Amino acid sequence: MVLDAFTKVVAQADTRGEYLNNSQLDALLNLVREGNKRVDIVNRISSNASAIVSNAARSLFEEQPQLIAPGGNAYTNRRAAACLRDLEIILCYVTYAIFAGDTSVLDDRALNGLRETYLALGTPGASVAVGIQKLKEASLAIAGDPNGITRGDCSALLAEVASYFDRAASAVA
Repeated sequence: MVLDAFTKVVAQADTRGEYLNNSQLDALLNLVREGNKRVDIVNRISSNASAIVSNAARSLFEEQPQLIAPGGNAYTNRRAAACLRDLEIILCYVTYAIFAGDTSVLDDRALNGLRETYLALGTPGASVAVGIQKLKEASLAIAGDPNGITRGDCSALLAEVASYFDRAASAVA
């Protein structure tokens, strides 16, 4: 079951038969305060997703040309397209996690079993992890641009965004 941050905190407290404590309430209040910033970040990443994915793949293939060389894992247009598709799916689920303030949708719908799938297909997980790090770099550059977004300190939120990409990269490596 996929939960947002609010539902997760309430479900955990309910399981323990407890009221929400001050630190849980403060964390949820902070999530509400950062709501517009979250929406801004998700909008920026989503509206630039195609460029983020294609630039990440291009950079990955420049650094690891063996992937697109004959016999490489991304050799042939079909395999390269599958690589782009996977990066795009991961980016999409990262944006869901950003919006929800919770990793469960990313874990449940994208990451659980992904390493095993890549192992079974012979896909180099370390290369996918590098591609995800490139998605992270591009997304943070776009998300951290202060022009045209809700003003305020976004350092904690950007660190959270980075953690979702790091989580995805470690899940496939």
